[in-house]
Amino acid sequence: MPQVGLLGGSFDPVHRAHIALAQAACRALRLAYVELLPAGRPWQRDQLGASAEHRLAMLQLACGDDPHLRINPIELQRPGATYTIDTLEALPPNARYTWILGADQLANFCTWHRWRDILRHVRLAVAQRPGASLTPPAELARALAPGGLIHIPFPIQDVSASTIRQELAQGALPSSQLDPLVLGYIRTHQLYQRPGLSPDSTRTP
Repeated sequence: MPQVGLLGGSFDPVHRAHIALAQAACRALRLAYVELLPAGRPWQRDQLGASAEHRLAMLQLACGDDPHLRINPIELQRPGATYTIDTLEALPPNARYTWILGADQLANFCTWHRWRDILRHVRLAVAQRPGASLTPPAELARALAPGGLIHIPFPIQDVSASTIRQELAQGALPSSQLDPLVLGYIRTHQLYQRPGLSPDSTRTP
């Protein structure tokens, strides 16, 4: 039975740290591959900056031809709010799944919908994030089975999609944080821009 990693997120937009985390988890945990799961309507987030179509297209560009990265659009195809447990219950049972998350998500994991049921479907693998602890909350620590939390060797990368969106809205081009193909797509489709800001008016930092 293959070992498969799952990395969910809004990917709004997908940036280099997302891809680097997926690749690092795949290597460190010896996974067959990692499925990236772009969220449809994340229930703990405000309105997204780009449509599902654009976020999926950017993710395809960022993954390129890496054979260990696959995109699963299951959450984009399901109506209503996006809950991780619904996704896990719909995945094929012929694999062992590992849910990949950052330490910032680990801190609020117990606020996720039916979080205890999630632990019945996956083991958790956590990577460092700026200002967040790798130690799980007490309630989660009590619920985890032995070996149920794995640490992914991953250097802290202070990159966030929200900061990238803010820079793009201000006319900056955060090229060091985005795959060139993704950045080109954003410019072509004028994503994340303030009303009235044209691609020609953008500037590099």
